[in-house]
Amino acid sequence: MRSNSSRQRSRILELEEAARPLDPDAGERDRLMAEVHAYAQGFLSGLPERPAYQHDKSAVAKIRELGVGSDARSVERSLERLIDRIDESVVGAGLVPSHAGHLGYIPGGGIYASSLADYLAAVTNEYAGVRFTGPGAVEMENVVLGWMARFTGYPATCAGNLASGGSIASLIAVVTAREAAGLRARDYERAVVYSSSHLHHCLHKALRMAGVGEAVRRDVPLDGDFRMRANALAELVAEDRARGLRPWLVFASAGTVDIGAIDPLAAIADVAEREDLWFHVDGAYGGFFGLLEEIRPALAGLERSDSLVLDPHKGMFLPYGTGAVLVRDGKALAEAHASGASYLQDTVEAERRGPSPAAVSPELTKHFRGLRVWLPLLLHGEGPFRACLREKLELARYFHGRIEALRFEVGPEPQLSVVTYRWVPEFGDANAFNRALVEETHRDGRIFLSSTTIDGTVWLRMAALAFRTHLHTIDLALEVLAEAVERLAAHPERWRSAARAEALAGGSGG
Repeated sequence: MRSNSSRQRSRILELEEAARPLDPDAGERDRLMAEVHAYAQGFLSGLPERPAYQHDKSAVAKIRELGVGSDARSVERSLERLIDRIDESVVGAGLVPSHAGHLGYIPGGGIYASSLADYLAAVTNEYAGVRFTGPGAVEMENVVLGWMARFTGYPATCAGNLASGGSIASLIAVVTAREAAGLRARDYERAVVYSSSHLHHCLHKALRMAGVGEAVRRDVPLDGDFRMRANALAELVAEDRARGLRPWLVFASAGTVDIGAIDPLAAIADVAEREDLWFHVDGAYGGFFGLLEEIRPALAGLERSDSLVLDPHKGMFLPYGTGAVLVRDGKALAEAHASGASYLQDTVEAERRGPSPAAVSPELTKHFRGLRVWLPLLLHGEGPFRACLREKLELARYFHGRIEALRFEVGPEPQLSVVTYRWVPEFGDANAFNRALVEETHRDGRIFLSSTTIDGTVWLRMAALAFRTHLHTIDLALEVLAEAVERLAAHPERWRSAARAEALAGGSGG
């Protein structure tokens, strides 16, 4: 009779064999990679022929039909068939973010070198949260953050973090601002936050998540180009102090999402410094345009902010899931997020060489994001990134002029790469027409545009930041818009009926 130890060893070896598919050998890895690579090559080569947007999303339901885990249909277990499902139900439904025709929201990128970096990061599974166990990964993140600090003008005393995007980066900044001011629950109702009405909504969410949602919020009046008026900010601060409130935090934008406006950062920095306000700049969209000498004057003052958010998955064209926060006073960032645990006691010595990412953010589990930033920069250099950003500025200016020549009403001359415009019909509700117009472009699908509402008026937006967007894409967008206007003008019932329905429901007209 076998001993308990012998039976246990046999059982462990049986389980090892059953789990072996999770660690395929070299031959199996080659086979799997060949199928994935073949799909990736076909996808990238075929992108120009794909629609940018698929209005019909019925294929999404097939994901649920397949199930997952023990419910998964065994007939779909081959990688080839699973890739087919991904292509039809994920890539082929809704927006294709990697498409040249993604001109709607501020696009994410997805440059090829970063996909290779992500593959290497996933295969090696380097942990980038704690310096003690992942010194190289942490050092690479710090090198990348140091590069961002240099081109934005931040001092050597700053510190930062590569986050999953602008939202978590903003949360890190708000928590640091709260702790630096020594705010506690009893102070929240008196603390005042100042911003433009065009501020990105993730910052309002960050306030709530940081526990300071009760803070008083002031929308600072804007100038004719939708930029915060620094003199109005100063007046509001003075009024709030007279009321016995505690002015605390001012949010400014280096490129608003609605129209790409850059607030007067230097003038706002003057007010913040004089009034002892924490000055945060949302540069998620526009910050990387600071790589261009011609844009730096518009961003003057950004280097004087207390915290700054950048999104490499926007202005560096990297895959989604790449944000960054910089805090001028690195000590304030570390103190705001300090924590510890007995099981991490072996890591303490390494922290003396600089804080680990896990010590300056909410994340303990930390993806090796630094590699997807570092590898493309080292492989290509800064030149192609600058050229791509400069191209997008020129494309926006070109579109602004051409769309106006097509008799559209246009918004302000673009400061960055967002253009607002609308069609004003001869008769009827202009808002209803423009809602129908953007829907018409979605049904067409060759390019993807979006809309926004500013002071009750519906505007269409063209955001040129996808790295594959070039002149022929913009010419196609102009063609799609002209054709869509012509179709709606020929069939006014398609938008007037919607306007009547909205009016009956109590909606506002244009």
